[in-house]
Amino acid sequence: MNIIFVLIPLGLVLVGLALWAFFWAVGDGQFDDLESPGWAVLSDDPPARPAEPPR
Repeated sequence: MNIIFVLIPLGLVLVGLALWAFFWAVGDGQFDDLESPGWAVLSDDPPARPAEPPR
């Protein structure tokens, strides 16, 4: 039964840290553009440089 006195405050601290991290990420702009990184994967790579001729 005494473990409840440890787990409840520990759980509240973890929830507080998670909320702080979420609001920090939102304020820092982490969720501003969620679609562009997904489309960037599908774009073509730039053309490769031609190989140098053998000497």
